[in-house]
Formats: sequence, C-alpha cells, structure tokens
Amino acid sequence: MAVAGIDMGALSTKVVILEGDKVLSSATRVSGEVGEIEARHAMDEALARAGLKLEDLKLVLSTGTGRKGISFAQKQRTSMSCHAKGAYWLFPSARTVIDIGAESSTVIKLGADGKIEDSVGNDKCAAGTGVFLHAMSKMMRVPVEEMGPVSLKHKSKASISSMCVIFAESEVISHVHRDPPTPKEDILAGIHESIVDRLFGMTQRIGVVPEVVLTGGVSKNLGIVRAIEEKLGHKALIPEDPQIVGALGAAIIAQQLAG
Repeated sequence: MAVAGIDMGALSTKVVILEGDKVLSSATRVSGEVGEIEARHAMDEALARAGLKLEDLKLVLSTGTGRKGISFAQKQRTSMSCHAKGAYWLFPSARTVIDIGAESSTVIKLGADGKIEDSVGNDKCAAGTGVFLHAMSKMMRVPVEEMGPVSLKHKSKASISSMCVIFAESEVISHVHRDPPTPKEDILAGIHESIVDRLFGMTQRIGVVPEVVLTGGVSKNLGIVRAIEEKLGHKALIPEDPQIVGALGAAIIAQQLAG
C-alpha cells in the first residue's frame, strides 16, 4: 500500500508518494502564509499524479520546519533523519550528507548501515542557506535559478567575507559601486563561495567521508555544487531532484512504520 512523506519548509512544500521501492509521484509548491493550505495543495497534486486519493494512503509522515502544522499527517520526524534516510536510499554508498535548505543547513555523517553517526547544523544564521541566496538574488537583480550558471562565467571571485546577511549586503554594494564595478559574475561567484565556506566550517567539526550527497533546494544551484566540489576535491552525488529528498525520506520512514 502507498504512503506519503511531506516536507514543509520555509520556502517550499514537497510531497512524495511511495509504494514499495517505487516513487509513484511527487509535487513541489511554494510555501504560503498558511502552511496547511499549501500542504494540502501539494498533497492533492501528488495524489492526482499517482491516481490516488488521500484515504488510499496507509500513512502520511511530515517533516520540515512546518511539520507540526499538518493536520492530515499521522507521524512526524526531524528533517535531519528524513534527509539521511532519503539520501541513503538513493545512494547506499553515501557517508556524508550536506543538506542546504531554506532556513538551515546540516551536515550529517552516516555509517555503512545508513544510521546517523554525527551531525552539525547552522539554524541560527541565514548564511549558508536558501534565505541568504534569495536575499542576494534580490540585491543583484538576478533570478535565483540563474545565479549558478551566471556565476560559472567568473574570472575571479569577489571577496564576500561576512557570514551575516546584512553585512554581506554591504560588501556586495561596495563591489557594485567600485570604479570600475566588480563584474556581476565575480560577485555571484563570491556569494557562492561565502555560502560554501560557511558549510565547510561546519564539516570540519565532524569531518567529511566520501561519498558525499548534496540535498535540499540550494543543491540545484550549479554554482554552489561546483564550489563544494572544488573544496572536496572530487565530485559530489546529486539526486535527480535534491529538493524532494527530505520528503522521500519521510515517505520511506512512513513505509517502515506502516509495516
């Protein structure tokens, strides 16, 4: 019987419907002011794609920052446990998971059996997360989805040393108003570098063991991925849709609980 995982984040809500070892469908919607409404819309979309109704699901498990506000979810789990579960299900060779979400980033070390051995997060600061990237996107007047490809055209990386959004904005402004102005590509590359520097400051606390899997919506940004791989010295494993890995992990846990 089918189960569902729903991951409600600050910027988006994701749903995955799973049956056995097959993903029947998934859906992603922008999170609104009333999370329950967007969660229902995302669920309805995923159910329609799978040709199912809500009552056909044996269990719905929620995760993410808004997990406690989803009335139709019978169980809840933390984002860390769900991203670890989803990443390991997709890549059994995974030993480190770097989840870069909207409001927080987490580095998770996994054992050979997929169980969490250690972790570290940065939920107290926007730097290193999607919120930081969105703030920089508005400032640079470059759509978030274009930031990665544009940054890859850089000739050098502008120095963006601050880990605080407000101070980082001041640094970006100074680059824009230089004479001559720092090229947009270089500023974007510097922004990505500052995010990755923050992430690797976290990884140093628990270490990085290959293979490394990137999850979360920010992992769709090619500039971030390339910057991470430069730091690692090798390629990272990227899911087909890194944004839904948390919802996938929630669905996997739901399946295990449902028996």
